[in-house]
Amino acid sequence: MIKTAFHMTFGLGVMVLAASQVSAQQSRNCAPRETVIERLADAYGESRQSIGLGANNAVVEVFASNDTGTWTITVTSATGITCLVASGQSFETLAEALPPKGNDA
Repeated sequence: MIKTAFHMTFGLGVMVLAASQVSAQQSRNCAPRETVIERLADAYGESRQSIGLGANNAVVEVFASNDTGTWTITVTSATGITCLVASGQSFETLAEALPPKGNDA
């Protein structure tokens, strides 16, 4: 799995936001994880591209399709309920190098 500066920075922000949104959302855009994963694969051709652990042991995942460019960010609580947090178009995998150490840019 390729880690990029974009994914790490974006992912960290999403994890903080998403973990707080999971508790705020009730059942809207949420379902058992298996149901959500199956729907993303069948309807959009999306597969998991990255994963991280957020607050309260929430699992944050990015699903995307290289064919269609669609992407979806999900958060799964410890109870196994997965909520859709964000989705969009034009997904691209990046492989950017980190800036050299000592560069405060």
